Amino acid sequence: MNRLRAAALLVLSLAYPLLVYLAMGRFEPRWMALLLFALALLRAAATRQPVWLAASAGAGLLALLATVLNQALPLKLYPALVNAVLLAVFAVSLRFPPSAVERIARLSEPDLPLHAIAYTRRVTQVWCGFFVLNGTLALVTALWASERTWALYNGLLAYVMMGVLFAAEWCIRQRVRAAHGHG
Repeated sequence: MNRLRAAALLVLSLAYPLLVYLAMGRFEPRWMALLLFALALLRAAATRQPVWLAASAGAGLLALLATVLNQALPLKLYPALVNAVLLAVFAVSLRFPPSAVERIARLSEPDLPLHAIAYTRRVTQVWCGFFVLNGTLALVTALWASERTWALYNGLLAYVMMGVLFAAEWCIRQRVRAAHGHG
C-alpha cells in the first residue's frame, strides 16, 4: 500500500499544474481544491518527518483558501510552496550535515571519501540555488502570468530545467570520479 500511495503522490504532484490548468474555466476553484487536498493528505500519510508534515499543512491551507475564497491563486501557489520546502530541507542540511545530496549518495555508496563529501556539499548548494530560482519563477508565474504561462512553466519548463541540472551534474560527477580514480 505504501508503494501505491507513493506512486499516486508522485503522479499527482507531477501532473498537478496540467490538471489545474485543464480544470480552470471548467470547474470553480473550490472544486479544484480537492486535488490539492488529496495531495496534502497523500503527503501527510507518506511521512512522519516534520518538514513534510508542515508542507502537507501548507498545501492543505492553500486548498482551504481556494475553497473559501473560490479563487485559483492559492492553487497556483503550490509549486512555489514545494520549492520553498525543498530549499529549506537542502539549506538546513548544509547547516546540520550531512548534506541532502550526501545522504542520497550514501544510499548507494555508504563509505564516501572526503572529496565526495565536499562534492555532495557543493551539489547541495547548487540545488539550493535552483530551488530559489525555480521557486521565484513559480511565484512570479502564479502572481502575474497567464494561466497558460503558469502551466507551461510549472508543468513543463521547470521539469526540463530540473532534468538539465540532473544531467549536467551526472556528467560532472563522472569527471570528478575519474579524476579521483573511480572509473
